[in-house]
Amino acid sequence: ISASCKMLLLYCLIIHLAQTSGLNVLGLFPHPAVSHFQFFQPIMRRLAELGHKVDVLSPFKDANPLPGYKDYALSSASFSNAMSFDLFEQRSLPFLLPFEEFFILHKYGKQACNTTLRSSALEQLLKQPAGHYDVILLEQFNTDCMMGVAHQLKAPVVALSSSALMPWHYERMGAPQIPSYISALFLGQQQPMDFGGRLTNWLTIHSLNWLYSLFSVPSADAFLRQRFGPGMPSTAKLVRNTSIMLVNQHYALSGARPLPPNVIEVGGLHLKQPRPLSAKLQQILDQAPHGVILISWGSQLRASSLSSRKLDGLLLALSRLPQQIILKWEEHTLPHCPSNVHVMKWLPQRDLLAHPNVRLFFTHGGLMGITEAVASGVPIVGMPIYGDQFLNVAQLMAHGSSVKLEFQQLSEQTVYAALSQALDPSYKLNAQRLAQAYNARLEQPLDSVVWWVQHVADTKGAPLLQPCAVKLNWIIYHSLDVYLAITGALLLLLLISSKLWRRCHAPKATASKPKSKRN
Repeated sequence: ISASCKMLLLYCLIIHLAQTSGLNVLGLFPHPAVSHFQFFQPIMRRLAELGHKVDVLSPFKDANPLPGYKDYALSSASFSNAMSFDLFEQRSLPFLLPFEEFFILHKYGKQACNTTLRSSALEQLLKQPAGHYDVILLEQFNTDCMMGVAHQLKAPVVALSSSALMPWHYERMGAPQIPSYISALFLGQQQPMDFGGRLTNWLTIHSLNWLYSLFSVPSADAFLRQRFGPGMPSTAKLVRNTSIMLVNQHYALSGARPLPPNVIEVGGLHLKQPRPLSAKLQQILDQAPHGVILISWGSQLRASSLSSRKLDGLLLALSRLPQQIILKWEEHTLPHCPSNVHVMKWLPQRDLLAHPNVRLFFTHGGLMGITEAVASGVPIVGMPIYGDQFLNVAQLMAHGSSVKLEFQQLSEQTVYAALSQALDPSYKLNAQRLAQAYNARLEQPLDSVVWWVQHVADTKGAPLLQPCAVKLNWIIYHSLDVYLAITGALLLLLLISSKLWRRCHAPKATASKPKSKRN
């Protein structure tokens, strides 16, 4: 290669690096659930590590912010250890649960939208001129309120989902939603579904989409127009400008499904290399000849809020097991605690699950904990309570690495039976197979996220990734006009055929002979 060509290549490389480094990145994450933010924060920190200027609007301040990482703190109350099991003691009929949960999420979405739009933190961010940010990362969950902020700042949007896709996510991304085998997030149906399951799934998916357009969209629009004026477009239109969506899923866990190139699965990006355990935990694990069972119901549910009847049944069941038990418990003491149960207010869950002597994980089915168990090859007893937990547990049951325990049926007998079943070696074997598939990646998910964020910034929104389906209305997308035309043509053909058949087979009229006159 000649010297001039080398100089030209070097010049192009420098221009490319200048374009892809030093981005201004904004993160908008107003939902006050730390389990959601645990999916977002590693992305924002990695971008800051790479030299980008990162501003983050959320209720969770970074304890050790990196250079270039700046928090804009919201005053929203955190959901950590805020939920009581009492809320779920009396549940409605199973087919009504998705709709109850929709309205709970709708309420949280309205609160987060109203609080954020009125906050001084957002006021500071809006002082930046339009176009200042090269790319905006935001959560799309129970409200699309932040899409209005992105519209004001005139930057391409990378959407993040800390769970499986919500029913209202598919249309905006041009992704096919197939109720015959893709379960609604709130239902958690196992595959394959029988006719009743498919019927329920179809009705639930379309009903939830209708409710979202009827309640959530007008609510977000009203808040945004109150804040920015009547000229603000509807969020139903704004969400179709989403460049890509990064989803906390992986086909080995959630099953293979048809996704367009603008929906990218990056499940497990929060996983880090296991760190050394404390001396106390290490001693428990090393001196447990029958292994250890880890029990944690996440960051929001308080284990100490279990009713006395359920708690007594749980402890009696645990006392019958030869394994050592490590239980996340928010109080200082646990009355009538069996000798094989060790309680702690906080657990290094990822580090514990990675230890080879952990035999089983008893969990509510939150996706972050599920992911950590799957990556470590640990079987699960899942006791789903709300949200996507039913879906997460159902997916693992389909892989043969989980046993489901109904919360309403929690007792000494049911707990002991579920734990004993999941301790069967077949569950461990299936969990190890699943872990092998889950961990086999072409590249680490966090590296993939960084590449996609930079790609969206470089291409001003990655327009070539967007399917044409995003621009189609519901009637054209589902070819209802085509079905109507074909039905009409068939009916017309049937009508013509019927008339021809009647004409051809109609009885012929006999001619009457004239009477002869007599002379």
